[in-house]
Parts: sequence; C-alpha cells; structure tokens
Amino acid sequence: MIFKIVTLFLIFMGVLAMFGKMHWLGGKRLKNAKCRGCGRYRIGRGPCACGAGGRSS
Repeated sequence: MIFKIVTLFLIFMGVLAMFGKMHWLGGKRLKNAKCRGCGRYRIGRGPCACGAGGRSS
C-alpha cells in the first residue's frame, strides 16, 4: 500500500514538473519582466535599480 502511494506521488510530481517546464504558460511575460542590463526580474512598472533601462518589449 505504501509503495502505491509513493509511486503515485512521484508520478504526480513528474507531471507537475512537465507542466512547469512548458514555456507557453507565461514564459513570454517572465522574459519581458527582466532588465536588459543586469538580468534581474523587475517588480512593478518603474525602471530597474541598476539604471540600465526599461523593459524589453
């Protein structure tokens, strides 16, 4: 019984990992949220703290 539970849990985690790797679920939005200069993620609409520029549209 424990073996079945562990096996199902591992299968479920594998399916979640596959969905997490898909880039069509929001990858473009995340790529556009990075600073072009330093590569850090920016939160909000203002410029990056490094001063390198705005969003890459």
